[in-house]
Amino acid sequence: MAGASVLGIFAHVDTTVKAIRELRAQGFHDFTVYSPIPVEEIETVLEENRPVSPVRLFTLIGGLTGMLTGFGLTIWSALKWGLVTGGKPIVSIPPFVIIAFELTILLGGLSTLLAILVLGKLPAVRRSSTYDPRFTVDRFGIAVSCAAERAPAVSRSLSQAGAEEVRR
Repeated sequence: MAGASVLGIFAHVDTTVKAIRELRAQGFHDFTVYSPIPVEEIETVLEENRPVSPVRLFTLIGGLTGMLTGFGLTIWSALKWGLVTGGKPIVSIPPFVIIAFELTILLGGLSTLLAILVLGKLPAVRRSSTYDPRFTVDRFGIAVSCAAERAPAVSRSLSQAGAEEVRR
C-alpha cells in the first residue's frame, strides 16, 4: 500500500475551512494546511479534537528537575562547607528557594525548547514536496497524505469544497 499526497489550492478562507471539515468527516487526519497569514477560523477547525501536546510534560519534568537540583545543590554545599552566620541553621530553606526557583525556570525553559525542536521535527532539512510559492502570497493549501487508492476520493472532496486546483 503506497502512500499518495493530494494538494488542494484554495482562494478563500471559507472554502478552506469547509474542505478541512469534510476531510475530517471522511476520516482523514494526516494533512498539512498552508496559509499566507494566521487565520483564526482555520486554527479553530484544526484544533478541534486534537490531543493535548506532550510539550507541557517536558516542561513539567524540566521544571521539577531544576527545582530538585537547586535544593539538592544548595543543601549539599551547605552541609559540605558549613558556615554558621548569625546563629542560623546550616540548612536554612528560605535562601535556597531563590536558587531552586532560578534553576526551575532555566531547566523548564530549556526542556520546553528541546521538546519543541524534537517533537516539531525542526529544523526542516528539505522543503515539502507539496509546497507552492503562492501559499506565501494569497492562496491557501491543504496537502493530504493518504493511501493511493483513496487519492481519487480526496481529490473529489477537495474539488467539491471549492478548490481552484487539485494536484497529486
